[in-house]
Amino acid sequence: MTPSKWVRIWNERLPDVPLTLLAATPVESFGLLREGAADAGLVRLPVDGDDLSAIPLYEETTVVVVPKDHLFAQVEQISASDLADELVLHPLDDTLGWEQPPGRPALERPETTADAIELVAAGVGVLAVPQSLARLHHRKDLTYRTLNDVPQSRVALSWPAADEAPDLVEEFIGIVRGRTVNSTRGRRAEELKGQKQPRKDQKKPARPGGAKSGGAKSGGAKQGGPKGGAKSGMRTGGKGAPARGKSTKPRRGRG
Repeated sequence: MTPSKWVRIWNERLPDVPLTLLAATPVESFGLLREGAADAGLVRLPVDGDDLSAIPLYEETTVVVVPKDHLFAQVEQISASDLADELVLHPLDDTLGWEQPPGRPALERPETTADAIELVAAGVGVLAVPQSLARLHHRKDLTYRTLNDVPQSRVALSWPAADEAPDLVEEFIGIVRGRTVNSTRGRRAEELKGQKQPRKDQKKPARPGGAKSGGAKSGGAKQGGPKGGAKSGMRTGGKGAPARGKSTKPRRGRG
């Protein structure tokens, strides 16, 4: 996740309420929220359980990661059918929820996305992931291209369920939803600035993956303030696709 825009707005509106980003994997993110290690988190849907609230934010572009000298590197976009003859890696921490991944399956599934990336670099196969994960695991010898006709990962902002979200979490919700500083929903930034800050011995939060603030969380985040497989978490109270082009199917040679 890349919450830099939201963090910038938070710092402009509540300069005295630090927002700490906490890094966490998709699995870890929900634990950070449930344990109180983060106030709010950027997570991937679905959110399992009735103890967490969530609002969908956007769908993330799916890409295929390939070596730079691969045939797919010569085009901007490919379709699932183009992967028919490719060995497509399917890591155990996959976030796309495939019913049936395209291409030929590997004999064994890699343990993690990071392990799958290493195999792609070794020329063992290709990997389909949300674009943020391709960026997170960037290597000079690899590239990625937009993959059409496949599932997309849905990103949401989540926080522990309650009758009413805490004021600073509500403020962060407003920021990610585009509310202006003068919005009548939630408390205004001027009021929040005077809110009591957390003690120095208070637990610190997580980043895309988790975060905690002097008071919110992302992937994990905590109030006081708001890259993937990793989710974002935020904690307040600390400091803070490729463009879609014309789809071109590469011509496949026989070897």
